[in-house]
Amino acid sequence: MIACTFVYLIVDAHMNIVTKFTVATEQGIEALSMLTKTLALEKFGSLVEPAELDNYIADSFNSKTLVNEINSMSNQWLVVYANDQPMGYARITSKGQKPDGLAGKRVIRIADFGVCQHEALQQMEVSLMDKCLAVCSTYDVIWINEPLRSSLIGLFEQNGFVKQPGISRLDGLNLESVVYLKETL
Repeated sequence: MIACTFVYLIVDAHMNIVTKFTVATEQGIEALSMLTKTLALEKFGSLVEPAELDNYIADSFNSKTLVNEINSMSNQWLVVYANDQPMGYARITSKGQKPDGLAGKRVIRIADFGVCQHEALQQMEVSLMDKCLAVCSTYDVIWINEPLRSSLIGLFEQNGFVKQPGISRLDGLNLESVVYLKETL
């Protein structure tokens, strides 16, 4: 299993939470490498076998793959910071098998979304979600594919995402998931 560490910040009245785009600089790759691995462990650690999760992390979040994905014109990567420490990320993409019934619509996907466990989790999730929604506002529909038991489902529903019928599968993991859609226009 991959060992990941990061600094837990003490929440105080002066916490500065900001979400911004990231690019393939050494600092950007380092932050995303730590975040993607940490969040994969937190999000999927209790849902899949350790060997499957290790393979998923090694395949999906190695430095070469991250650089290629950050530099892809199909993706936009956002990182949420608390007091200048990277604490979460989202990947917005036009890649992926779109849900049925969206022909003729401009569609975008929030493919990855998460914030490391922290005292200010809710504030960071809101900041990251607000930035995602602002970036995606020119599209007709935003879609998300999340594990059935994801702790983020409530956040998505609070932001207008509607669960679609049926069961899907997550990319790269043998996990049942559900698709959520949000019409923006």
